[in-house]
Amino acid sequence: MIWVILGLLFVLLILVVFSCIKVVPQAKAFVVERLGAYQETWDTGIHFKMPFIDRVAKRVNMKEQVVDFPPQPVITKDNVTMRIDTVVFFQITDPKLFAYGVENPIMAIENLTATTLRNIIGDMELDETLTSREIINTKMRAALDIATDPWGIKVNRVELKNIMPPAAIQEAMEKQMKAERERRESILIAEGEKKSTILVAEGKKASAILDAEAEKQAAILRAEAEKEKMIKEAEGEAEAILKVQQANADGIRFLKEAGADEAVLTLKSLEALGQMAEGKATKIIVPSDIQGLASLATSLKEIMTDKN
Repeated sequence: MIWVILGLLFVLLILVVFSCIKVVPQAKAFVVERLGAYQETWDTGIHFKMPFIDRVAKRVNMKEQVVDFPPQPVITKDNVTMRIDTVVFFQITDPKLFAYGVENPIMAIENLTATTLRNIIGDMELDETLTSREIINTKMRAALDIATDPWGIKVNRVELKNIMPPAAIQEAMEKQMKAERERRESILIAEGEKKSTILVAEGKKASAILDAEAEKQAAILRAEAEKEKMIKEAEGEAEAILKVQQANADGIRFLKEAGADEAVLTLKSLEALGQMAEGKATKIIVPSDIQGLASLATSLKEIMTDKN
C-alpha cells in the first residue's frame, strides 16, 4: 500500500513538473500572474513557472489582426443619414496593457470607431464624404491610434468598406452618373466626327497637292518634250541647210576644178535665183548687176551652140 501511495505521489510530481514547463509559440506572448498579481510577460521560447502560485493569466496574439465592424448610421453636415461599415487593422504591442487596460478590447475599438466616424462625417457634406475616403481613413486611424495606445494596441490602418446613402439619394446619384456618361459619350462622338472630318479634309488637301504636283510635272515634261522636239527640228533644218550649202559648195568646187568659165558660174547663179523665187520667201533681193541678164542670156545661148 505504501508503494502504491509512493507511486501515485511520484506520478503526481511528474505531472506537476510538466505542468510548470510552458512553451510560448511564435507570435504569441503569455501574461503570468503570481498569487493574482502581474508577475511577467513570457516571449517566444520555453519557460518555467512556480507550481500552484503562478498561472498564465492571458495568451496574447502578437500578429496583426483585422476586424470588420457592421455598418454604423451617421449623419452628414447637410443632414443626410447614411450607413458606413469600417475595417480596422490593429496589432498588440504591449501584452500587459492589453491584458489589464480594458475589459473587452474589440468591443471598445468598435465603439470608439463608431464615435470617431460620426464626429468626422458630421463635419462633412454628402458630396465631400463620397469623394474623401482617404481623408476620412487618415483621420480615423490617427484618432483610434491615440485612443488605443493606453490599451497596448496600435491601429495600423482604417478603411471605409462601404458608404451607403439613402435609396432616394442613391437613385438620384445613379441618374446623375448616367447623364454624365451620356454627356461624355456625346463629347467623344463629336470629337470622333471632328477628327474624321479633319482627316478627310487633310486627305483631300493632300490629294489636291499631289494632283497639282503631278500636273506641274506633266506640264514640265510636255514643255521639255516640245523644247526637245523644236531643238531636234531646228537641228534637222540646220543640218539640211548645211548639207545643201555643202552640196552647192561641192558643185561650185567641181565646176572650178572642171575649168568652168564665168558664164557657167553666172548660169548657176541664175538657177539658184530661180530656186529662191520658187520658195516661200515674200521678198527676193536681186543683185545690182542683174541688168546684164539679157546679154548674159545671149552669151549663154552662144556657148550652148558651140558646145553642141
